[in-house]
Amino acid sequence: MKIARFVLKVVALSLTVAAGVCCVIAFWDKITEFLSNAKDRLGEKAPCICRSEFDDYADWDE
Repeated sequence: MKIARFVLKVVALSLTVAAGVCCVIAFWDKITEFLSNAKDRLGEKAPCICRSEFDDYADWDE
């Protein structure tokens, strides 16, 4: 009986992980849009966070 419970727990865990992966795949466009908007909003409030390290050398070639 202990083996059957263990097998059922493994099956339940694998189905839960599969459902999570399916949700991420189904809503990938909305997730990326949300993260992009969050990045843009953070960039407006704190521009030094999202600034590239190469911005300091933009005039080096001139």
